Amino acid sequence: MKRVRCPKCDNYTVFDETKYEQGQSLVFVCQHCKKEFGIRIGKSAMTGIHQERHLDEREFDKNYGSIIVVENAFAFKQVIPLELGINEFGRYIKGTRINKPIDTRDPSIDTFHCTITVENVKGKIKYILRDAPSDTGTFYMNTILRNSDRIEIQDGAIITIGATTLILRSAAEDNEE
Repeated sequence: MKRVRCPKCDNYTVFDETKYEQGQSLVFVCQHCKKEFGIRIGKSAMTGIHQERHLDEREFDKNYGSIIVVENAFAFKQVIPLELGINEFGRYIKGTRINKPIDTRDPSIDTFHCTITVENVKGKIKYILRDAPSDTGTFYMNTILRNSDRIEIQDGAIITIGATTLILRSAAEDNEE
């Protein structure tokens, strides 16, 4: 199954791509806003940020790790690579200015919900979690963070924002720079 995003309201339409041939054009009508839009079946011309979020999680283990967004009623599974410095997480909305948006329809995730800071300290990679602050809070292993909390997290850490679960996959080996 494939999904396409409505260019007007950003909601998804899901369809079975196996029923169509390469190069075939399809027209959809968005169930939410009734906008009519078309696509062509074939290789995707996704922009860099969207392409990164759907790659295999093993590709990011060698860099600074990644965040796995667990599939739920609001979102598909996503792999978001981490970068050195501040990684800002929140719900994707057109015009969002954060650097790690999550494709989700979860209304309990703020557009800027939390940060994970990646630091290289003497060749060891450290991950620091902080709430933005957000309206619904950021939970680390089922404990809510206060606005002033800065928590060091490790590989396999479970982070909950809204109704969505994130899992930290740290770098395979500590980078030495």
